[in-house]
Amino acid sequence: MRKNWILAGIVVVLMAGYLFLFMGGSPAFALELRSTKLIAIVFTGIAIAVSTVVFQTITQNKILTPSIMGLDSLYMLLQTSLVFIFGSQALMRAGSGRWNFFLSVVLMMGFALILYWLMFKRNGRNIYFLLLVGIVCGTFFSSFSSFMEMLIDPNEFQIVQDKMFASFNNVNTSILVIAILIFVAAMLYLLRFVKYLDVLALGKDHAVNLGVPYNKIVKQLLLIIVVLVSVATALVGPITFLGLIVANVAYQFLKTHRHVTLLVGASLISLVALVGGQFLAERVFHFDTPISVIINLCGGVYFLYLLLRGAKL
Repeated sequence: MRKNWILAGIVVVLMAGYLFLFMGGSPAFALELRSTKLIAIVFTGIAIAVSTVVFQTITQNKILTPSIMGLDSLYMLLQTSLVFIFGSQALMRAGSGRWNFFLSVVLMMGFALILYWLMFKRNGRNIYFLLLVGIVCGTFFSSFSSFMEMLIDPNEFQIVQDKMFASFNNVNTSILVIAILIFVAAMLYLLRFVKYLDVLALGKDHAVNLGVPYNKIVKQLLLIIVVLVSVATALVGPITFLGLIVANVAYQFLKTHRHVTLLVGASLISLVALVGGQFLAERVFHFDTPISVIINLCGGVYFLYLLLRGAKL
């Protein structure tokens, strides 16, 4: 618990530095703009961290993230299809409007519900069937997006390319409010199931023997995961490896199996990464490098490290 307080102190310092350092000639405008970005960062960081820790607990695999279900690839397929069918101007108008946000969320959640239906309609299928179907669908979505990207005009491809990377620089305030309301509702619903997570980490057989209604709990937790990931992705774009980094750093740093501590610690580590990364992207790289590129690069290296370490063990 003391380590979480240390992380919280670091987060507060980083937030204060991000808000008040190098404000330039218009402090009021800079503070308003940065406050909006910071709120989006807090929401996104907590959503991705919590969803990843819960997902890894359900799957009992610490190198998997919810993106393995193909949600990021589906999001990019939608954005590419909008440009391919309607042109870049339609995507630019939709990108700052609510309907693109709602369309992205509904499409990702609808796809996930179909996967869940395929998974749970037969008792003989387990969660690894869900992951397998998700990987196959994600590969198909990514391939189809790449095919359309080769056919569209190079100037319009630049618009699509901007959607490939998460960005907090153009967050729509009205959409942010809606996203936070959905996020708060999902987190409040998740609180009902936190007490089961420590038992679920033991595996299905042990959880069932201890009296946990495994299938019922897992179904509802998967729905919460999809809501959190879908809303975060539709708001700022995909950050593939953020969840992998923060979850595994939380496991190594906190060295506990209590999920109350892990969820809080992973969320705080996520905020450290995002606030610090955004500070570097704006003040050091002067917006030349998106924050998601920095995080995905670090996450990719960390992912390879986890795989190599697991192979040695």
